[in-house]
Amino acid sequence: MESKKHKSGFVSIIGNPNVGKSTLMNALVGRELSIITHKAQTTRHRILGIINGEDFQIVLSDTPGIIKPNYEMQTSMMNFVKEALVDADVLLYMVTAEEKELKDEKFFEKIKNTKAPLYVLINKIDQISQEALENSVVYWKSLFPKANIYPISALTGFYIPELLNTLISNLPISPAYFPKEQLTDKPERFFVNEAIREEILARYSKEIPYSVEVITEEFNEEPKIIKIRSVILVERETQKGIIIGHKGSALKRVGIGARKSLQQFFGKKIHLELYVKVSKNWRSSTHQLKRFGYK
Repeated sequence: MESKKHKSGFVSIIGNPNVGKSTLMNALVGRELSIITHKAQTTRHRILGIINGEDFQIVLSDTPGIIKPNYEMQTSMMNFVKEALVDADVLLYMVTAEEKELKDEKFFEKIKNTKAPLYVLINKIDQISQEALENSVVYWKSLFPKANIYPISALTGFYIPELLNTLISNLPISPAYFPKEQLTDKPERFFVNEAIREEILARYSKEIPYSVEVITEEFNEEPKIIKIRSVILVERETQKGIIIGHKGSALKRVGIGARKSLQQFFGKKIHLELYVKVSKNWRSSTHQLKRFGYK
């Protein structure tokens, strides 16, 4: 096939926290690249998922939910969203039918003024009535007159194949940006960190999951096994005690859960060692945030 007929482009998924951006990304890519939990602010980085066809390549950006930042890490998270807005060849703005407020007016104006084709995706339609959906379509059409409005269900797969075809048709003519066998821009260690963080989000409540960062210090892949050593960083000694639990029982459960999902992800046996360390106020430290890839 002639290279000039090949299409490639960046598609950015943005929206408020918990609207299903990561579920959509995983549904389109066909792999669990983004972690999904019921808690807000699950996605902290901008994660690229790459969909390859013979004559196209879609580079999807899953971004953190739009919030008003309270500390340095959240400012960095919002910078990832701004980058995704600027880069987009196609922009997907995700909402739910109940949603009426926009968390940030400035972002709203930027979305409204985008030069890229804009699609407002009303997600989770499997959970609402036809009347609520029709009202939602009217509401979002009034806010974004130029946008295409699609009702979808990222979880059940409703309208996902059609959406994929629409995205391909909107891509500019361009050679591929990444090698065709590549699924994401992130290294293996990133997915180890995310799998551990996913377990922490699922198992601990209140502030704990938001005070945690994970660093994978060793990732040694052998023919039949991957040996991994990761450190869970918390901001305070009390948090360290909660993560570890009585005689290490809580940390052990995190390890078992993360190992299962990593074995599925990498298709290999996993040996995982977990440690917990205190790194005081890392969420407000520019130096630490740089180290964790937020800058």
